[in-house]
Amino acid sequence: MNDSDRTPADLLRTALSDDPSRPLVTYYDDATGERVELSVATFANWVAKTANLLQDELSAEPGDRLALLLPVHWQTAVWLLACSSVGVVADLGGDASGADLVVSGPDTLEAARGCSGDRVALSLRPMGGRFPQPPEGFVDYAVEVPGQGDQFAPYVPVDPDAPALALPDGSELTGTQVVERARADAAARGLGPGGRLLSALPYDGWEGVSAGLLAPLAGGGSVVLAPRLERLDAASLDQRKENERVTHTVD
Repeated sequence: MNDSDRTPADLLRTALSDDPSRPLVTYYDDATGERVELSVATFANWVAKTANLLQDELSAEPGDRLALLLPVHWQTAVWLLACSSVGVVADLGGDASGADLVVSGPDTLEAARGCSGDRVALSLRPMGGRFPQPPEGFVDYAVEVPGQGDQFAPYVPVDPDAPALALPDGSELTGTQVVERARADAAARGLGPGGRLLSALPYDGWEGVSAGLLAPLAGGGSVVLAPRLERLDAASLDQRKENERVTHTVD
């Protein structure tokens, strides 16, 4: 951890310099059996590629608003940090018609069509797979992101005191406020280096994105995302916790 970090992207850079090989985000889909584990280095690579897509291909600029219409998923976590890297405001579940661009999963395509700007669609298929048939009017994320650069540098420095995260309750947080709240949450949960939090919360407000990414990142720990945890019986849940070396649970 670094006390000088003032944006979520700063937190990721610090994690990368501290221990790039440690796990950061592990994602389970208990409906399909999918499990994806991303180290800090792998996650940071996805964030860099996505930030380059935002900045270079979609011409996003600091202050632009991105309606993030995605469920809990490892790729949603990537988009949150990519927005922070560019200075784009990530609007959780935001109104696409009022956004500069929109990122949608397969279940929110109709709502996303309300955006008059660029539209990006994610299939959310295992291993980040493509759509069998790309949705009309959308860029297929899985097609475009692999060719983006592995390193990212913003054209304009990100202002940590500018809006960074818009929440469904209408509140907005600056990058500095996001970091401060994430650190406070990590401390309140006792999350430190090596801590591993299992979260079943949706990304529909601060509590979900804090438990599901930001607090573990701020505390030097990692997160296990399991949005369909209710599919597990008690014995299977206990086995999951043991297998994943879970130290904290939020559901």
